[in-house]
Amino acid sequence: MDHTYPYIASLTREPFLFYEMRTTAKLLTSGLSDEETVVQITADNLFQYPTEKSIARMAKACIKRLQAMEDADLIHAIATQPTEIAKQICLYAMMKQSRLVWEFMLTVIGEKYRLRDSSFGRIDLNTYFIRLQEQDDTVASWSEGTVTKLKQVLAKILVETEYLDDVRADHLNPVYLHPILENAIRSHGDLAVLPAFNCFS
Repeated sequence: MDHTYPYIASLTREPFLFYEMRTTAKLLTSGLSDEETVVQITADNLFQYPTEKSIARMAKACIKRLQAMEDADLIHAIATQPTEIAKQICLYAMMKQSRLVWEFMLTVIGEKYRLRDSSFGRIDLNTYFIRLQEQDDTVASWSEGTVTKLKQVLAKILVETEYLDDVRADHLNPVYLHPILENAIRSHGDLAVLPAFNCFS
């Protein structure tokens, strides 16, 4: 993971998007090119969005996130595997694309698993952003509204992937890293990411 690239707040517009990611992965897996995939999603309004412009933009965002994994087998897995496995791979795709998600999942969630500390609450999200604001001028320049929205997105990601039972939950669930994703992570030499999935061996 290249940690020189900036923190971006695009998660406020591009949250977990599981349905969209799966739809996009299915088209890419069927042999369509990136461009053909965007055209088909837009033409058939496969995301069921109200405006065409937002569909094309989101389709491109999904493709970019899927390609961030640099692994066709994982894109295929998002298209074909049971929901809980596909969602976990979507989380990995988000981590690969977003420095904000990568560092949150490792420095907050991975660290809690490492310390066997299952407590979780708003304070963890608040502390994470306060730390980032102190360290990074870009993050420090984000409005309070943006930071609040990002906290909501991160909390919802944890709910979608069953780390939390709901957004008000006060503890982390023990998650299980599915072998499909674990094998891919290991073959990419991406071992630094394992603690985010409660994997330490």
